[in-house]
Amino acid sequence: METFKMLTLTGLIATTPVLAFANVTVGDKLGTTETDIRTTLEAQGYQIEEIEFEDGEIEVELVKDGVETELVLNKTDGVVTAIELEEDDD
Repeated sequence: METFKMLTLTGLIATTPVLAFANVTVGDKLGTTETDIRTTLEAQGYQIEEIEFEDGEIEVELVKDGVETELVLNKTDGVVTAIELEEDDD
């Protein structure tokens, strides 16, 4: 039983940084215009670096708490289809 408690606590500690950045999730609807997307994300504390409309998708590069993320949205309905954390190349 002690081992289970330790594993559970370790799992919670290990996932805490990820949970802190989980404001946007796959399936969230952010909008289909640059204004709607910016308004929604900035209200959640994100800094928008770039928004690109191409190939039936909307790609949004953003930063929050030092973590760079790229979102991919469906161009038709503005729903998040993918979230990629950017790797630090240092």
